[in-house]
Amino acid sequence: MTGSESHGSGLLSLTRRECLNAVVILTAASDFPARAFLSELVTPERFGAAGDGRTNDTRAFAKMASYVVSKNGGVIHLRRTTYVVGEQTAGLRADYALAPSPIMDFIGCAGPLAIMGNGARLRCADGLRFGTFDPRTGKPTHHPLPYTEPGELASPYLAMVRIKNWAGPISIEDLELDGNLAGLIVGGQFGDTGWQIPATGIMLTNNQGSERLTRVHAHHHALDGLCIDGITGRETASVIESVLSEYNARQGCSIVGGRNYSFVNCRFNHTGKAHLVSAPGAGVDIEAEEKTIRNLHFSRCEFSNNTGPGMVADTGDSKNAQFERCLFIGTTSWAAWPRKPLFRFKSCQFVGSICNTFGDRDKSRAAQFHDCKFVDDPAVTPTASVYRDSWPIADLSSYENVLFNRCRFKLTNKLVLPWSISALYNDCIMSQVSTKQAFPRGTYTRTNLIHGNVDLYGSRILGNLTVNGRHIARTR
Repeated sequence: MTGSESHGSGLLSLTRRECLNAVVILTAASDFPARAFLSELVTPERFGAAGDGRTNDTRAFAKMASYVVSKNGGVIHLRRTTYVVGEQTAGLRADYALAPSPIMDFIGCAGPLAIMGNGARLRCADGLRFGTFDPRTGKPTHHPLPYTEPGELASPYLAMVRIKNWAGPISIEDLELDGNLAGLIVGGQFGDTGWQIPATGIMLTNNQGSERLTRVHAHHHALDGLCIDGITGRETASVIESVLSEYNARQGCSIVGGRNYSFVNCRFNHTGKAHLVSAPGAGVDIEAEEKTIRNLHFSRCEFSNNTGPGMVADTGDSKNAQFERCLFIGTTSWAAWPRKPLFRFKSCQFVGSICNTFGDRDKSRAAQFHDCKFVDDPAVTPTASVYRDSWPIADLSSYENVLFNRCRFKLTNKLVLPWSISALYNDCIMSQVSTKQAFPRGTYTRTNLIHGNVDLYGSRILGNLTVNGRHIARTR
């Protein structure tokens, strides 16, 4: 076989490498022999897609998805090209002035599903509407918020890829999803704040099987790059690896329910920094709605330059999230906001202030930071700015038993050391150049060094503490 691309749907129309990739995906995805599914390799071109960067291919993708669902799964093969998608229809639904058409909707099957992007880009068509509009005139409408009345909504798509109630294993790789925010016609706001209207890159909802996303770029969507609404009690696990979600309007990633999700080498950056922003504007929002959230793991991930917090966990029944070797950069908002139990940070770096770290009388439930570094150097941020000027690097308020173990606070700009009352500091080195007084009060164990203008009134000194070269006596 040659390396040329083909528009067919069967095995013979793929290159040797693509066939081998399909075999690997299918073999890894299920206990069924891969050869049983090779005949189900499909392309959108088979259903009429042009893939020329000009023709709207929404209906071809919808037909392709329906075909895969009818076969209870299979492998989708895309070309390294640009597919234009996104279509809306007036009068189709009572709650929408302009209802979105499905693009790739996969609902309610049990077989393996794989989307082999091969570097393809799905780009939202120019000129579609997002927001609220008068269904008769087509002009934008504007109402005081909160506003949730039906009939005026418009959205270019619910999700470019939506997988729901799927029992089999899922794989998506090498795919770019471009929401084309600049090309949308934006109408009035909807919801409690901003534009709380569906328009997401990938939406994973109530899937029982494992999920694997690899090398996905989701950007400039009018809502979220990625939305996860999983099953509370599922035993399978999902891996999201090398996903770049940036310049989306509301979230890089919203997690609203589920368990057992691992994020590896992902970046959730620049939310709300392009044309449109809706609260909370976070890199990642861990917000349990009607379900619980458990067992999240982030490794080597980045949360940078978001309009809202880099990571926020504040509402609903969420707990047990681990962050290892992650980078949090706050430029216009908090670097992190982890106000849920059993959040652990190991070998992470924070640039800019953090706040609302969960505290508890039970030390095992309070937030913990191990071998982490806290800095305020503008040179390491993408905008040469650090949140928040002259503020504590960690605003811990009265949260109890938040632990900093072997952490380093090196403040060379305007921020000051933590504001705390009941924090635990163990083997920490802390310094600030600002002359403003800081209040890192709490319990000090083992060996701690502090350089800067600090007030430790009420602290318990149970180990060796040196402040500005002076040894502080232990508390009796």
